[in-house]
Amino acid sequence: MRKCLPPALAALLLSYFGFPGTAQPEWHSEERCRLAADPLPAAYARCGKLAVPLDPAAPTGATIEIFVARVAALSAEPRLDPLLLIAGGPGQSTVDFYLQLRGAFEQARRDRDLVLVDQRGTGRSADGFACEAPDDLSLDTADSEELARVIDACAAQLEHDPRFYTTSVAVRDLEAVRAALGLETWNVYGVSYGTRVAQHYLRQYPERVRSVVLDGVVPPPLALGPDVAREAQRALEQIFSRCAEDLGCGARFAALPQLFTEVLVRLDAGAADETDPPPISALELRTLVRFMSYSAATVALLPVLISEAHAGNYAPLAGQARTLLRELPESLSFPMSNSVTCTEDVPYADAATDDLASTYLGTAIMDALKQICARWPSGSIDAGFKTPVVSDKPVLLMSGEYDPITPPAYAERVKAEGLGNSAHLVGRGQGHGLVGVGCVPRLLRTFLEDPTPANLDASCLKLEPPTPFFLTLLGPAP
Repeated sequence: MRKCLPPALAALLLSYFGFPGTAQPEWHSEERCRLAADPLPAAYARCGKLAVPLDPAAPTGATIEIFVARVAALSAEPRLDPLLLIAGGPGQSTVDFYLQLRGAFEQARRDRDLVLVDQRGTGRSADGFACEAPDDLSLDTADSEELARVIDACAAQLEHDPRFYTTSVAVRDLEAVRAALGLETWNVYGVSYGTRVAQHYLRQYPERVRSVVLDGVVPPPLALGPDVAREAQRALEQIFSRCAEDLGCGARFAALPQLFTEVLVRLDAGAADETDPPPISALELRTLVRFMSYSAATVALLPVLISEAHAGNYAPLAGQARTLLRELPESLSFPMSNSVTCTEDVPYADAATDDLASTYLGTAIMDALKQICARWPSGSIDAGFKTPVVSDKPVLLMSGEYDPITPPAYAERVKAEGLGNSAHLVGRGQGHGLVGVGCVPRLLRTFLEDPTPANLDASCLKLEPPTPFFLTLLGPAP
């Protein structure tokens, strides 16, 4: 697991955290630290750890520490309401997320500090709640026996009760951080699963929220699970259609859906060939396609990779799969993800999954989730957690047109069910997470300066084209 690399001084109990407001005695802090996650460039911030109850119902019981970093604004006189970032997953470190996309937040940082909180169980807030996972662990590809061994081994390594690592508890931690920083209000940005956290924080502490940005929106009533395969199939069909409509891609890769199906069939059959097995399995190909569908940049590679594999050259696909699958367990907290999913999703998932057999992912993900949650303890959720959030706070919703996990329809649903004071931006041809696309960083800053959704002119987003398809392994047409 990636760690923060602060100066080599022992953490001290200080009366000053270096932030506006009066710090609380629960802060164990240093005035300055270096945030790093290989191979990304490091950033400097003021960092500290806040002790919070493991079980909110036992405030005098065992505690855990939440890691907090505050990246200073570029202005000498920053606004008093910083921007809180909440990462996705569930299980991603917010610090790592920021380091990956820090350029997307530089416009917002001109006037406001950024507050990064690694949610309990993730990143630098995972002491006592971490376990080793195989380098290539993926719900899409793990077989039943392997997954059972991993689940049991992981649970045995945990020092803390996994029932207390859910969204309902995490928003209490965020409120404790806000109070410790002495902030009256802050602006909240959440991406993917982080939009669930942001919406629940808005539900529980509306008076502490100035504005909200939801990027890749998860409706609170939705149980993620079965829809993963359905939305992935929808996105792949959109990619194939866009290729067919593109002059170069359509001519170079005719009948792309058929090529993809034939490659899958061939790999399924080839898995039984012990003398000369293919370098990539059909399950790995399905995983690769799903995660490459998240970004317009990697979508651009899919047609040529599928075509090369159909022609017998599996090496490019296999190389992509090795890199991607190796990064998956490193980037997400397996136990924290289990605690969230087994409490907030699987118990509410639609039992009808017959239609999943017609998708390219099939039932593998739901089968794995059910197996995990049969062995993993679930926690409790707040009253009303699975109901729509109703608020008149200003909200900016953002979606990618071809998002394979949180499509634009999800954001429209959230808007219609309770966020009337909102605007919804859709990035043409884009995938999951819009904040780093084109002019969106500038739009984010504009919205934070004047959080009036009706006033936001987002016409620049229409001028941002998706990454052109590669026609060969060397790149797109000149």
